[in-house]
Amino acid sequence: MKILVIGPSWVGDMMMSQSLYRTLKAAHPDAVIDVMAPAWCRPLLSRMPEVNQALAMPLGHGALALGERRRLGRALRNNGYDRAYVLPNSFKSALVPFFAGIKRRTGWRGEMRYGVLNDARVLNKAAFPLMVERYVALAYDTPPASARQLPQPLLWPQLRVDEEEKHQTAALFGLSADRPVIGFCPGAEFGPAKRWPHYHYAALAEQLINEGYQVVLFGSAKDRETGETILQALPESLRVYGKNLAGDTQLEQAVILIAHCRAVVSNDSGLMHIAAALNRPLVALYGPSSPDFTPPLSHQARIIRLISGYHKVRKGEAAEGYHQSLIDIEPARVHQELSMLLQSVQE
Repeated sequence: MKILVIGPSWVGDMMMSQSLYRTLKAAHPDAVIDVMAPAWCRPLLSRMPEVNQALAMPLGHGALALGERRRLGRALRNNGYDRAYVLPNSFKSALVPFFAGIKRRTGWRGEMRYGVLNDARVLNKAAFPLMVERYVALAYDTPPASARQLPQPLLWPQLRVDEEEKHQTAALFGLSADRPVIGFCPGAEFGPAKRWPHYHYAALAEQLINEGYQVVLFGSAKDRETGETILQALPESLRVYGKNLAGDTQLEQAVILIAHCRAVVSNDSGLMHIAAALNRPLVALYGPSSPDFTPPLSHQARIIRLISGYHKVRKGEAAEGYHQSLIDIEPARVHQELSMLLQSVQE
């Protein structure tokens, strides 16, 4: 059986979609799974053993581009796909499998996709509270009525990185071989309200460096300034044990270096989901966004959150746009959770 998946466009969503691929492979070991997604996803998809190949989706997130989608679909007609799974809920995301003439096209109904999907399922959001459950439910020909009917445990995301890659990439970026690495992911795509304050990160970094660790900061170029602010808040004598790689690494390199970390501290972000899929001990810090829909999928993750519910806030009312619920998470609390995780790994 040959399968085409139209994948999501965000890092966290792409990571959670691996649970669908793993479930399909478990049910159909001979299945060949290709995933069409933005080209930047390739470093993630290449580390998912279930994925045969990544097909680049050249169109932007908001572009309808009907003619281009028709061209993309027709170019796939001779690839022999038996099934397609469409993970985004938009109408346009279902067009490529439709134009490719794939016989069975499965997805949640979304934007009234009757016709372009011929296996359009109606989602009861309360019955499938987690995004990963919604992805996995699509794998079954007889749709489960709720998450309780899914086989347990779910097959959570697992990225593959080998030891030689870790050591080579760590050396490439000048990481010390004498100190274990704690990774910090201080950025957040949708504004400062999702970020743990830089001064809390700095206080935690100071304590960890004094305990013999080195601290490495990850993120995109947009997070570069945040990383520098954290390092500059450290005593000058300790800055040599911190390294800001935000904006300096390609996604492929960031994945490998996060796999190299002894543990990770992260805001709710795509890198948080990558750390979880790499099975790194992880402390995940939540404020206005909620872990009730997209938590880190790892038994080695600990979530700290002081409020409940979802709050659609991109900029908090505190200084520098921070949200009070994240300000109230003290570095001592994070250090305690991190220490317990590290101790459990060593035992």
